[in-house]
Amino acid sequence: MSSKQPSSEHILVAVAWPYASGPRHIGHVAGFGVPSDVFARFQRLRGAKVLMVSGTDEHGTPILVAADREGIGPREIADRYSQVITEDLRRLGLSYDLFTRTTTKNHQLVVQDLFRTLYEKGFLIRRTQLGAFSEKTGRTLPDRYIEGTCPHCGYTSARGDQCDNCGRMLDPQDLIDPRSKIDGAPPVFRESEHFFLDLPAFASALSDWLEQKSDWRSNVLAFSSNLLGELRPRAVTRDIDWGIHVPVPEFEERDDKRIYVWFDAVIGYLSASIEWARLRGQPEAWRDWWQDPESRHFYFMGKDNIVFHSVIWPSILMGYGGGGELGGGEGAPHLVLPENVVSSEFLTQEGQKFSSSRGVVIEVRDFLLRYDPDPLRYYLTAGGPETQDTDFTWAEFIRRNNDELVATWGNLVQRTLTLAARHFRAVPTPGQIGVADAGLLQSVESGFDHVGDLLGTAHFKSALAEVMALAAKVNQYLGEMEPWRLVKVDRERAGTVLFIALQCISDLKVLFTPFLPFSSQALHEMLGQEGLLAPLPVLEEVDLGDGDPHRVLVTDWTRAVGSWVPTRLEPGQPLTAPRALFRKLDPALADQELQRMALLGAAGGDA
Repeated sequence: MSSKQPSSEHILVAVAWPYASGPRHIGHVAGFGVPSDVFARFQRLRGAKVLMVSGTDEHGTPILVAADREGIGPREIADRYSQVITEDLRRLGLSYDLFTRTTTKNHQLVVQDLFRTLYEKGFLIRRTQLGAFSEKTGRTLPDRYIEGTCPHCGYTSARGDQCDNCGRMLDPQDLIDPRSKIDGAPPVFRESEHFFLDLPAFASALSDWLEQKSDWRSNVLAFSSNLLGELRPRAVTRDIDWGIHVPVPEFEERDDKRIYVWFDAVIGYLSASIEWARLRGQPEAWRDWWQDPESRHFYFMGKDNIVFHSVIWPSILMGYGGGGELGGGEGAPHLVLPENVVSSEFLTQEGQKFSSSRGVVIEVRDFLLRYDPDPLRYYLTAGGPETQDTDFTWAEFIRRNNDELVATWGNLVQRTLTLAARHFRAVPTPGQIGVADAGLLQSVESGFDHVGDLLGTAHFKSALAEVMALAAKVNQYLGEMEPWRLVKVDRERAGTVLFIALQCISDLKVLFTPFLPFSSQALHEMLGQEGLLAPLPVLEEVDLGDGDPHRVLVTDWTRAVGSWVPTRLEPGQPLTAPRALFRKLDPALADQELQRMALLGAAGGDA
């Protein structure tokens, strides 16, 4: 999608739902968080009607495991960590239109409508399978809490739902020497009746649909296409007492069966859209994103969730069609399929996989207590796992902060505004515009097309590199023109040079906004410009009138003033006193953070 395309389209930014079983770490937000916000902010700047939704995923065995570990109930765990996660995402500046929860009554009704409709259409079938249970607790073990050797490739750390090495879908009983990740004991398998999504019924339609996705990231497309050759019915219920009841006679009152958390979670994109519309007092507004065939849907996640978004969720959408009670029934427009599944690879930490139990973890909340959000957003875009696994190191984080944010972009802003404010107190009136001046203006203005094309196709790392290269070019221009010298001998020429630099900075401010909303807003104000260039999310208590009040994250875009076009600075526009956009970090902090991690690991993750 180019920045030159019409801007009236409806774009859904669907962001993976983080489990409310504990705080999230920076590896999580590298996959689902920062990329989705960069994309959504860009699309809003270009005028698209964006709906960005998600929430905390609060059902399933992971919540029960966390509750058992802390000796409290699952609802209490969900309440606690939903609040922690929501606050972390607010502080990181993720501009959700609605970040909600899966324990709402609204979500329950939407999930049950899709389940019931698929069942009535024959796409959910009843059969028995071997279920995995903990010998110690008697509870079902979720697929992802079981590890073993892959029967296809021999990978020794395959999960009970898929092998991350060869990409094949699995069931726990397929594994060789399966073991529980909770206590290391082998699971007990016994027969249990469940509902299965008939994935083979969608094989042909999925194949035709994926053939049209040549613009997807190659790793995502290859992984998804490889799954089609071995589709089999997939269980969508579990033996568990925490989650959404199965809305089918014989099952809806049972306390030992619930809808599978991953069937539940992906439907959250739809239920959150419906909740957003109801909260706005326009209960049918969600249909503009979900039943308009021109609407575009973009899904953001880590690579371990690809199968749910490129195979299972499209199958659910195809099966639902025009829908049941919510969709409108037979003859209603079908729900829109994903336009793109934007999956990131894994982020490791100092060469190790993130692990809270071993102290190999940097929680978002902990990071933001000591560092600003924009440098983290910058690092996770510039050095993040866009198409391959990458490693976070403290030394590299500090280097990028100091050498790129501070020395290139921050220094350009600081010295230009300082000179202009000191000698002109406002945006200078330019004199004659020379060839070098016009060339620089043209280079920066062309960034709106070049960078926009990269952002529209989810090439975030390349887009950010392009913007930083433009900032370096303006820095080079200042170094060659030396306005600090010119102001003493040719005030008019110095004013022209500073005007050109300020104009470029004003444009770069917009180009940086999707990546660096906090500092871009600060610069917007320093340039004497009014309004909200980069609105930030806030927490609100809401109630849909169904006796289910809950806390959500929302962003008010009604007062936003930014546009994805070159800005025009007016000569004489007052400038406020400049201040540093970024803090220079002491390189010694890298060793201090490594020592801190070592202490955390020695304390078993509790330091």
